[in-house]
Amino acid sequence: MLKVSLSPTVGPAYILPLLPEFLRRYPRVRPEWHFESRQVDLVHEGYDLAIGGGFELSAGIVARALAPAHIVAVASPDYLRNAGALPDHPDELGSLRGVVMRSIATGRIRKWTMQGPNGAQATAAVNEDIVMNDPASMREATRVGLGVAMLAVPDVLTDLAEGRLVRLLPEWHADAGMISLYYASRRLLPGKTRAFVDFVIEHFRRFGYAEKFDATTNHVARESKRMRQQRK
Repeated sequence: MLKVSLSPTVGPAYILPLLPEFLRRYPRVRPEWHFESRQVDLVHEGYDLAIGGGFELSAGIVARALAPAHIVAVASPDYLRNAGALPDHPDELGSLRGVVMRSIATGRIRKWTMQGPNGAQATAAVNEDIVMNDPASMREATRVGLGVAMLAVPDVLTDLAEGRLVRLLPEWHADAGMISLYYASRRLLPGKTRAFVDFVIEHFRRFGYAEKFDATTNHVARESKRMRQQRK
């Protein structure tokens, strides 16, 4: 049994498609995967590992970084078509209807400080018009035109590329740390866990996800610029 906790957005989109090949290599492994928007207690809840972002490392837990967790402002073309002028600064996001997330852990609305050109920083002034409790619901809300949301690049990369969403403020992003593999530190890591850790790291490198998820790379900026030009 390989018990894994995964982000409900990154997990299905980027980890689940790797499972067929992993099981061909290791047919005796039996996966038990939990998709959840919370930080699990790896030891006390019996997880072999977790994949996600923003975990607070407790004693005896190891983190292996996979890719950056950059947050960008996005909205649908349909919503923006009737929203007037596009914002040029995070302060101007308040002119749009906002879709935000209330943290399950703290009960608070998540706020983001964005980083911009030449080291500039500013708070993303997203209105609390519509409140969700997980990123997947926020993404669906933006897809159907309910407003602007702050979402991680991997959660919206395909939507940006296919035109379902548009990235606002292409020179600005927030940094939520890293998407990482988390597992308990042991002198002799179980073979199933070691095999899966190495397998995921190998495939993230092969597919170039670290660069694709980076909001500052040409890849992400190019897609955003293309969609903005189409809108004009």
